[in-house]
Amino acid sequence: MLANSGRRVAAALLVPSVLVGLWWVLTAGSTNFFWPPLSTVLRAFPDTWFGERIGTDVLPSVARLTAGYLAAVVLGVAAGVAIGRIKTLRALTEPTLEFFRAIPPPVLVPVIALFAGYTGDLSKIITIALGCLWPVLLNTVEGVRAVDEVLLDTARSYRFRRRSRLRHVILPAASPQIAAGARQALSIAVILMVISELFGASHGLGASVVQFQRGFAVPQMWTGIIVLGLLGVALSVIFRIVEHRALGWYRGQRQADRGL
Repeated sequence: MLANSGRRVAAALLVPSVLVGLWWVLTAGSTNFFWPPLSTVLRAFPDTWFGERIGTDVLPSVARLTAGYLAAVVLGVAAGVAIGRIKTLRALTEPTLEFFRAIPPPVLVPVIALFAGYTGDLSKIITIALGCLWPVLLNTVEGVRAVDEVLLDTARSYRFRRRSRLRHVILPAASPQIAAGARQALSIAVILMVISELFGASHGLGASVVQFQRGFAVPQMWTGIIVLGLLGVALSVIFRIVEHRALGWYRGQRQADRGL
């Protein structure tokens, strides 16, 4: 067990270690102003991010990302269950969903900022929520539609009430698809967090990277990109842990189906 875990960790770290090594070798001794040595970037990292920027830039960005993402998950699951279960509602909303799904979320950033303000948190949270909503919503609809009718008939024959069918049959059966949508939405949330902070924000990870770039603080700009990458990895790990615990039954079912 421990040996398998160790091999997985080693395999996961192999490619990043190779890429960091290549970055170090290729930039060593570089005199290019825009492509400084990795050693210079790493020396700038503590002074840039281990001070007051954690409170003024990192935490506000993470808070906006969390608020927008959770709002999208709640709204997406609630609306997806309703649309997936009610055929008339699905027929009425499907063309509209396809229309809004085709619009790239970054296009809406200036429009949302016009109505919700350029400098406040609200416009950024709305931007993240709107961008994350569609993968959660559409995957929930498909997951609910794919629930086995035999399961639902069995629940009805045992006189499960509507709320009990939703809680004990529909949501558990659709949860793998919902988790897939939530995983897609998480990466979109990080992208939209950065994009939303490019418009009128004075604080935040995205705003800091742009300010470093405009001030020709190139090593600090690279440190900001590294922080964004580390944030994405941390969020992915947290999501995997939650998914691992929540969908343990599904993983066991798949292993049983494969005869493992």
